[in-house]
Amino acid sequence: MSFIQEFKEFAMKGNVVDLAVGVIIGGAFQKIVDSLVKDMLMPVLGKLLGGVDFKHLYINLGDKTFETMEAAEKAGAPLFKYGVFINSIIDFLIVAMAIFVAIKAMNKLKRNEPAPEPAAPVDPEDIKLLREIRDALKK
Repeated sequence: MSFIQEFKEFAMKGNVVDLAVGVIIGGAFQKIVDSLVKDMLMPVLGKLLGGVDFKHLYINLGDKTFETMEAAEKAGAPLFKYGVFINSIIDFLIVAMAIFVAIKAMNKLKRNEPAPEPAAPVDPEDIKLLREIRDALKK
């Protein structure tokens, strides 16, 4: 089989197409989660913590001082942006929870399907022969 034919067979398998669809939907879902965290959860959490804006929390690792993070970024100062990291952790936790819930729901649906009846165990050949001998001796 040629390389191109082999690649075509691989690319057209259902798993690859499903994966591509999952990546595209995952990217769109990430935008929704990102907006949820940045635009809805973090402002509320910041308000509850005394008006803190997490995306502006940082530690300046340089020698110069700056009034805002934007000014430090424009100057090229080394920054430790722990507020952005906190936002990313919350993003991750929400995505992980959503995936957990989706997989749990799928597993629950699978469990509700009736399990197929197990096939009757097939006796080994020697057991069959021994039964035939026993039956013959009884006669």
